[in-house]
Amino acid sequence: MDLKTLTYIVVGATFALYIGIAIWSRAATTGEFYVAGKGVNPIANGMATGADWMSAASFISMAGLIAFLGYGGSVYLMGWTGGYVLLAMLLAPYLRKYGKFTVPEFIGDRYYSSAARVVAVICLIFISFVYVAGQMRGVGIVFSRFLEVSIGTGLIVGMAIVFIYAVLGGMKGITYTQVAQYLVLITAYIVPAVFISFQLTGNPVPPLGLGSQVEGGGYLLEELNGIVTELGFAAYTEGGKSTIDILAITAALMVGTAGLPHVIVRFFTVPTVRDARSSAGWALFFIALLYLTAPAVGAMARYNLTATVQTGPVGAAEANLAYENRPEWMKRWEQTGLLKFEDKNNDGRIQYYNSDRMDDAREQQLGWAGNELTVDRDILVLANPEIARLPNWVIALVAAGGIAAALSTAAGLLLVISSSISHDLMKSTFAKGITERQELMAGRIAAAGAILIAGYLGYNPPGFVAEVVAFAFGLAASSLFPAIMMGIFSKRVNREGAIAGMLTGLFFTLGYIVYFKGIFIDPIGKNTAENWLFGISPEGIGFVGMILNFVVAMIVSRVTAAPPREIQELVDFIRSPRGAAAAIEH
Repeated sequence: MDLKTLTYIVVGATFALYIGIAIWSRAATTGEFYVAGKGVNPIANGMATGADWMSAASFISMAGLIAFLGYGGSVYLMGWTGGYVLLAMLLAPYLRKYGKFTVPEFIGDRYYSSAARVVAVICLIFISFVYVAGQMRGVGIVFSRFLEVSIGTGLIVGMAIVFIYAVLGGMKGITYTQVAQYLVLITAYIVPAVFISFQLTGNPVPPLGLGSQVEGGGYLLEELNGIVTELGFAAYTEGGKSTIDILAITAALMVGTAGLPHVIVRFFTVPTVRDARSSAGWALFFIALLYLTAPAVGAMARYNLTATVQTGPVGAAEANLAYENRPEWMKRWEQTGLLKFEDKNNDGRIQYYNSDRMDDAREQQLGWAGNELTVDRDILVLANPEIARLPNWVIALVAAGGIAAALSTAAGLLLVISSSISHDLMKSTFAKGITERQELMAGRIAAAGAILIAGYLGYNPPGFVAEVVAFAFGLAASSLFPAIMMGIFSKRVNREGAIAGMLTGLFFTLGYIVYFKGIFIDPIGKNTAENWLFGISPEGIGFVGMILNFVVAMIVSRVTAAPPREIQELVDFIRSPRGAAAAIEH
């Protein structure tokens, strides 16, 4: 069976499964729509949390970043993993003990202010729409390549699927759909990694294969270092980022993870505080399965890509692959526009090297006129099974996994947006008299509107997947995370401080990102390290925004009235072990 037909069958079967689950678990009440009735099993919730959190950035883009950045790409691995631990230990149990539906609801109650709730909703919408842009781009990439349709058509299909199980099923439908999506995505990630690890090193365990010898050669990382440095690239095991930027990006991703509303809300779906802690542990286990595999996937993908193009020693006549002899996978990806060849010296061969770092005399000696192959970072994980010539069923499985990863997170984000609009803005602030049925309808309408905006952002994304997601994490780190942390652990921070801190962190971080990255464009010459504040890139500036948020909130709180006594008692209730037994039972 040809690849296209097989892909349609595999992807179609997963879509049928998702839709069937959504119909079976359709939400009938606002409690089911927002938090799945608080009746989800901890193991199932851990699996759903893993799918919700491991977005297209984790599945599609992270290993691609590691492949091209080498050691420097490890900041994404460290930041996202460490952030989940931070969320599970510091925030999730306390928020579940508080027991409300949404993050803005917690902020509104804790800071005894409708204005604080509205500001939190504004922050949440900014974060979620930036984040969802990366997911929808991932959907478009997968569809455009494997189903051989335009990105626009792929986005329409993806939007329709999300509409069915997010709008109809709400959190209840999304939770059980995400369990299925986790099983699909983790299988699709690990199976090809096992094949490729065994193929290259003889070791079927990818993390162990990363430290093994390649067949007929030296250790994989040593071989990879030798190949890429000979072509003018930085050594794979060396970082290209400054120490302060690595620190800032890692910290921004960590605290951004802990401030992501669509992940936090998952801990409201379990019956008790004890179950929230248990589901956090299970989620960490399920997430670790992919994250322990990602470094091996990135290194092996880079090795296979370079070996495909570079067929002999650099400088030898047969060194570079003749364009007319390029493999089928390159022809297929060229059709998407995400892989491009430009024959600059008209020799019919593909010169793939780092022209910026290659010595001019060496380039003249080799007769090269600049790098001729452009490979989008977001395609490497998806193309890796094709480069390694794995069976068609494995390639079709990877397509289904990439779509599952993108759609699972997109659905969670869209539900958070809809619940914030219907519950926090309408029911709790501007239209308090609406019935539960009207609130449920408003939530579904808001979700449908959010899907349309998400589709547009996926069609016109402001960057590659992991970069866009990093911006969302920075916005979460600089706006919501400090407000949640101080709301749990400080009785002195008041509404004036929280509002001032959130707005300061949000607008500073957003302004910095827009200044250096533009809105859907990259300002030429501006986004370079010498122009960055303290040498911190837009991906890491959320760390500075977070510090500003804390400082402004503390200062403003000190010069204004302390929170009322009942609010200080609320903080004691959330934090204190007293009454925990009762909370566990209810």
